[in-house]
Amino acid sequence: MGTADQEAETEEAGLIERARSGQSAAAEQLLRDHLPKISAICRRMCTSPSDAEDATQEAMIAIARGVRRFDGRSSFSTWVYRVTTNACLDEIRRHKRRPVPSDAHAEVATPSEEDPAQRVEQYELRDQLSQALADLPEEYRVAVILRDLADLEYGDIASVLELNLGTVKSRIARGRARLARQLGDNRADIAHAGTNRPAESSESQRQHD
Repeated sequence: MGTADQEAETEEAGLIERARSGQSAAAEQLLRDHLPKISAICRRMCTSPSDAEDATQEAMIAIARGVRRFDGRSSFSTWVYRVTTNACLDEIRRHKRRPVPSDAHAEVATPSEEDPAQRVEQYELRDQLSQALADLPEEYRVAVILRDLADLEYGDIASVLELNLGTVKSRIARGRARLARQLGDNRADIAHAGTNRPAESSESQRQHD
């Protein structure tokens, strides 16, 4: 771990302690630091923008209210992802029968210096990924998102979902296989479009599995 990473961890640890002691400014800073990943997980996990927005708000409220009870038995990030995942699942179950609008899987466009044709292709890939993820069974979608978007290790995902390690690995493997079939073997890289992880090699996946 580099010096910058160590400094960031030390700074976050200080924020956590101050937030646990009731300092609202520290809690607000923690929320700002984690909001991009919380929002990204909610957008991928929920099947419509409105549900994702509601889940994000619920997750932020739950984190703000629960930070004083954070006991450090897992990393703070793992705890945040557990709270976020639960907020998403609650939202999904609450609106399970609600019709999905036609633009439910659209990604918000962001400015880019890329070639326009490349930018359009990237947006198309992300839209295909969003649709494919939405079509996955819930248990597979959640596990894949936590691995490939949140970048959690398998053990951390097991902690977040309160499952054994073998079940987590199985759900991720099956989820990825379904994505590959939906997206097409020649577009396997789509499964990682817009995420923070490169596609894992077959050898790497065997080592994890």
